[in-house]
Amino acid sequence: MNDKPTATDKPARDYRATLFLPETPFPMKAGLPQAEPKWLERWAAMDLYGMMRKAAKGRPLFILHDGPPYANGEIHSGTGLNKVLKDIVVRSRGFLGYDAPYVPGWDCHGLPIEWKIEEKYRAEGKSKDDVPIDQLRRDCREFANYWIDVQRNQFKRLGCTGEWDNPYTTMDYRAEAIIAGELHKFVGNGLLYRGFRPVMWSPVEKTALAEAEVEYHEKQSPTIYVKFPVVKGPDALKGVNVVIWTTTPWTIPGNRAIAFSPTMDYGLYEVAEAGEGALSVPGEKVALADALAEQTAKHAKVVLKRLSSFDPNGLMAAHPFRGQGFEFDVPLLAGEHVTADTGTGFVHTAPGHGEEDFALMMETYPGYAANHPDAFSVVKEDGSFAANVPIFAGKRILTPEGKDGDANGAVIRELINAGKLLAKGTLRHQYPHSWRSKAPVIFRATPQWFAAMDKPITKDPNDTLRVRAMRAIAQTKWFPPSGENRMAGMVKDRPDWVLSRQRAWGVPLAIFVDKKTQEVLNDADVNARIVDAFKAEGADAWYNSPASRFLGPGRNPDDYEQVKDILDVWFDSGSTHVFTVEEPIEPSWPKADHADLYLEGSDQHRGWFQSSLLEGCGTRGRAPYDEVLTAGFVLDREGDKMSKSVGNVILPQTIADKNGADIFRLWVASSDFTQDLRMGNDVIQANTDSYRRLRNTIRFMLANLDGFDDSERVRPAEMPELERYMLARLAELDRVVRAGYAVYDFNGVFAALFNFATNDLSAFYFDIRKDSLYCDSKSTLRRKATRTVIDEIFRRVVTWFAPILCFTMEEAWLLRFPGEKDSVHLQLFPETPDGWADHALIEKWNRIRALRRVVTGALEIARRDKVIGASLEASPVLYVSDARDVKLFDTVDLAEIAITSGAAVRQEEPPADAFTLTDVAGAAAVFQPATGRKCARCWMVLPEVGTVPGHEDLSRRCAAAIDSLEGT
Repeated sequence: MNDKPTATDKPARDYRATLFLPETPFPMKAGLPQAEPKWLERWAAMDLYGMMRKAAKGRPLFILHDGPPYANGEIHSGTGLNKVLKDIVVRSRGFLGYDAPYVPGWDCHGLPIEWKIEEKYRAEGKSKDDVPIDQLRRDCREFANYWIDVQRNQFKRLGCTGEWDNPYTTMDYRAEAIIAGELHKFVGNGLLYRGFRPVMWSPVEKTALAEAEVEYHEKQSPTIYVKFPVVKGPDALKGVNVVIWTTTPWTIPGNRAIAFSPTMDYGLYEVAEAGEGALSVPGEKVALADALAEQTAKHAKVVLKRLSSFDPNGLMAAHPFRGQGFEFDVPLLAGEHVTADTGTGFVHTAPGHGEEDFALMMETYPGYAANHPDAFSVVKEDGSFAANVPIFAGKRILTPEGKDGDANGAVIRELINAGKLLAKGTLRHQYPHSWRSKAPVIFRATPQWFAAMDKPITKDPNDTLRVRAMRAIAQTKWFPPSGENRMAGMVKDRPDWVLSRQRAWGVPLAIFVDKKTQEVLNDADVNARIVDAFKAEGADAWYNSPASRFLGPGRNPDDYEQVKDILDVWFDSGSTHVFTVEEPIEPSWPKADHADLYLEGSDQHRGWFQSSLLEGCGTRGRAPYDEVLTAGFVLDREGDKMSKSVGNVILPQTIADKNGADIFRLWVASSDFTQDLRMGNDVIQANTDSYRRLRNTIRFMLANLDGFDDSERVRPAEMPELERYMLARLAELDRVVRAGYAVYDFNGVFAALFNFATNDLSAFYFDIRKDSLYCDSKSTLRRKATRTVIDEIFRRVVTWFAPILCFTMEEAWLLRFPGEKDSVHLQLFPETPDGWADHALIEKWNRIRALRRVVTGALEIARRDKVIGASLEASPVLYVSDARDVKLFDTVDLAEIAITSGAAVRQEEPPADAFTLTDVAGAAAVFQPATGRKCARCWMVLPEVGTVPGHEDLSRRCAAAIDSLEGT
């Protein structure tokens, strides 16, 4: 590094005042927590977002449609990551020359909010059922509005720009009307139907759930091997126990059949020996799949002897609780879903509590559900056994708090008492839980409203919702590309979409059903009255108005059922593209056929990405987006999920208040956000250190551009080669930055810019050119060329970084280009002249910089050994084996780029002790001391010092600079 005089050196004259030392009010210490709120105030006062929209008017439109977060609590690192990523997208698109508006939104309906209101009621000693529905809905709306304000301020604090004063919400009356209208389109195309089948059910929340509303957590479940004695079949098999295995003992009262595999081999076994603790006795006969007999015997603590093959076809068994109210026969049915992975090879079948169970019974007995209602009324909505269930009436699968109830234990005890339990144990496995209440869910058969995945929409039998969706997935561009396979895998075999929920806070399934025909009323006039009422009064109108208001004259309300279920909240958010993009309900929002981009966490492949896909394909035949970008989850520094109870949560607002929002934004951009991200205090500190290095680079440019104007500008053709090399690097970087932002590779953009700022600028170009900036005369070509290049670098680096470090780059830009109505965020990325690109020059300088490293390595050893104190005391010799390396320095001064007072390049064998680097072949360097006297101004050691009359302690360059300053 080029060291400068200090107070300890006392030449005959103090020349410090003659140096062009840098000056800038841009502080080294950022003070981001104090500075950033002031920038937010300025942006609000000048309506920066409005100015950005005016400046972009007429440019190509780019729409990122915001996936709405739930308005039910403070933001966390995941939502902070999400919003900052979106902000980087829209800002970078603006800099790239697009009109990139951003309309933030909130999802306001559904269980996340209704659950909070229920908690409030319970704390007040009230039951939700005792509160009028209109009051409950008002409380939910107030709750959502409160958290919208909180979250809006927190997102703005992170520097996220957008139409914050005019966001979209799914509870906007106009939005609710359009959502209802979208449902009516599913009625019109015939995809909506009411069905009866097992669905995931939350006993705690008393509603059906979709797959997207479920998360899987480890749970310990009891396992039981249960004996079903054969009662009908060959006489030799009567009394033989068919053994099933299950992890849900509570479903045994709902058992109505046993499934077996038509391709597996089964055997008749006898208990030869019973170990200590066994529940079986020698001589007892059991039927098992041969592949699972040994495993079963181990769990039962018995030794089994195979007697013969066992054919389960046509057999009937008795329920294990026969004689206690379960008197029906249990048929053995062939099922393709039975595997030899675990269990016994016989699958306990409770049609009211399993999808495959239900399907098998309905395939075997098509009228089963209608003819056997008792099989589907075993468990009530709160997860307790119904009053008509023998033995177990009132027992609970789960408590109201979501904990394991007494049902499993009661069933196991009764099985032991009846002598029908072969073995029991426990199993830790991944089990579905409600993502709101965090309580386990069950499968429970209930009547629900569905959107059919495989019913033809048109006369073409292949034009189904599933086919449309799979085609749309293939037509969408996915970032990362693995998202396509992930989404296709989910849609390919997904069941019909469960649209109904048995809750109060949401957009209702605003339809009527003819009581005689059970057909959904599809009347355009009725639908129009519903939509109009919702626009004027919101969806509350559905609950506050008589049915006659919507049915109109000519229809008897007594002839119709008014459906009171609410829509799946994913249908709400899946319809947001309609009222924000395609048919904007606000005139200031952009209008387009569809959005360019959806961006959310990777969990939204089964959530918002998919519901939007299905809604769009069902009503428009295509996805509402062209591209989908996914982010990973935020984990703590150990890779564990963040949890308040564990104490490892770091909130983005905390980082903003303590370190600055730009630090959080830098973490977002510098991470590979398509994978799971780590967050911890050490991670924050590392990003703070990186920020300081970047800030010092910006500060250097501002300080050394003080007073620069166009009169000083030098044309590239007149510049020294080093400056032309830096312009070539800018041209190269321009392509990288533009391409990176275009494909959302923010990590790649940041890495390229950070490497350029720290390695190309601070550690190389600026280090070399400090001498010229500080010591050359103002009029010298070299100094003017340097300042010209720094100006070009500044304009690009600051705008290139601005989408990421929105506060810091605004500060830097306005210090150079002040203006009450100006902002870096009103700029475009500067166009880079084609003439700057020079691949050959970059290749040449790549080799020069490699050779330079060999030289500086030799100097560091001399410095380490205290042979020299500064590099200007040296005049190294570079030895090269290739004549082309010698030629490199025909137009480049090695001493200048090595920051030494002299240097030589020789093509000859180096001394044995010469310094080398293993990665730089054909080069070695040797330290030599500079000869001559030390210039009192620039500190170079040169023979020429003192040769200029009147300047006995200066070099010729410094003498000329002094004469220029003093006008002599």
